[in-house]
Amino acid sequence: MVPSILVAQHLSKVVTSEEGELTILHPLTLDLGRGDSLAIVGASGSGKSTLLGLLAGLDRPSGGNVLLAGADLGALDEDQRAQVRAEHVGFVFQSFQLLDSLNALENVMLPLELEGRRDAREQARALLERVGLGQRLSHTPRQLSGGEQQRVALARAFAAQPSVLFADEPTGNLDSQTGARISDLLFELNRERGTTLVLVTHDERLAQRCRRQIRLDAGRVVAAQEA
Repeated sequence: MVPSILVAQHLSKVVTSEEGELTILHPLTLDLGRGDSLAIVGASGSGKSTLLGLLAGLDRPSGGNVLLAGADLGALDEDQRAQVRAEHVGFVFQSFQLLDSLNALENVMLPLELEGRRDAREQARALLERVGLGQRLSHTPRQLSGGEQQRVALARAFAAQPSVLFADEPTGNLDSQTGARISDLLFELNRERGTTLVLVTHDERLAQRCRRQIRLDAGRVVAAQEA
């Protein structure tokens, strides 16, 4: 048995609006092991990003709970949840979210320096070489293409060796050829490092590469499959 790293139990989200209560996510249960991969797919407004935020502890559920690396996120305050994320979670976003004032090497070094790692520079350099950017270390995000920026973002996300990597439309701003290269890198690093992947994506080819998929419609799981 592969040990569980991310467990959601009867997870739901309800918000109150002028029209009354609106259920954004109906109760959902899932269990992911180390090195597993899950694609969350569905139309815009189906609840995908809400689910991702709940699983990552960025938002609080209305019902149910999330266990991340053994920590019950619902029993923790915001500072404690942030500490769990710092120790166990990496993020990759559609918009890259690199710091414009830092070059590629410094962007990747940042999470390692926050950990107090003395080898931050060496580790960041090695990761950037691993993603094919060994010659672009001193370039700022403005000097990099979209695909290169996303490779820097991947290197930064994997730098702290997260237990779980959450990716929100990681190929959404890229052309199909560049997106395919980013997908290859994502799964290569997943295999090499044993990181669990949780992806929100509209890219069916990327979704098909995950071992598991769930499809949301109006906050409900309408389909689930496992490779």
